[in-house]
Amino acid sequence: MERELAAALEPIMSDLGKPAGVQPDLRDESWRDDPQTASAFLYGADGSGQGISINLGQPAATQIVALADQVQEWAVEALWSLGRATNWPPCPHHPSSHPLAPMVVTGRAVWACPTLSTEISEIGRLAS
Repeated sequence: MERELAAALEPIMSDLGKPAGVQPDLRDESWRDDPQTASAFLYGADGSGQGISINLGQPAATQIVALADQVQEWAVEALWSLGRATNWPPCPHHPSSHPLAPMVVTGRAVWACPTLSTEISEIGRLAS
């Protein structure tokens, strides 16, 4: 897997491993025919897949947030297919309402409450 994609994906995969998350079958299958991007596929237990990609040469926080948004979209679908709550990662302030949103804050990739604009955790350091 392309180095920048693997580095950006690492903290997100760590967060997916938390109790409310779901683990994908990550496959190093490039699907973008653009030398300025790196891509792969995430597959769920039901066999459905979704492509993920980043633009190369961007700041790491920008890449992580862009990828977190795509992985979050995959996770919502995967959790739905398993009959589980789809608000991953759940907002601690509104646990039955909405998931956290990935954002760049002062050069860092974080999960934040989209309603309160409150930073909850750095991506890759979600509490269990």
